[in-house]
Amino acid sequence: MLDNTLLTFLKHLAKGIALQFGPNCEVVIHDLSDSYKENSIIAIENGHVTSRKIGDGPSMAVLDALHGDPEKLEDHTSYLTKTKDGRILKSTTIYIRNEERKIIGIFAINYDITDLTMVKNAITPIITVTSPKGEANRIPQNVSDLLMELIEESTRQVGKPVPLMTREDKIKAIKFLNDRGALLITKAGDKISKHFGISKYTLYSYIDSSSD
Repeated sequence: MLDNTLLTFLKHLAKGIALQFGPNCEVVIHDLSDSYKENSIIAIENGHVTSRKIGDGPSMAVLDALHGDPEKLEDHTSYLTKTKDGRILKSTTIYIRNEERKIIGIFAINYDITDLTMVKNAITPIITVTSPKGEANRIPQNVSDLLMELIEESTRQVGKPVPLMTREDKIKAIKFLNDRGALLITKAGDKISKHFGISKYTLYSYIDSSSD
């Protein structure tokens, strides 16, 4: 049997994890301190997930621990398993070792994600976008915000900060703004001119240049 102190701690931990994550979370403790036995499960929380109970066993992980090279066995976390009736579980297997590195037990977590998987499959088509990936556009609260968003986007279209822009770069940015209707916003000319460091006369000459 596993040491009483260790077993008490593991049972306490198992109960805490099961309470934290709810009835879909099964936590199992296998005792492998003796030779092979068919009743390796000595504690289990939410056993209804896999329809198991104390005295049942072993699992594939138990067989690996009993017959595999203990030095080559590593904890297996966040992998998928299935129940007999086809429900999908997200599982983790932790090997418990003694001072000689011999595997004496297994602490396993099996979380039923079947319903979550169905929700994901239902939601994915809704939240999937077909446009190229990029920064999500902000929703402006007023026309002033809208204008600033358009000005920022015009700068991104050019791909360089305003101080480094050439005349042609600024014409390109202003053409974008004009095409998007930014100049229809009240006092847009003043803000656009200030942003690009040009006069309003130059702004409108750039607009004329871009329409040639």
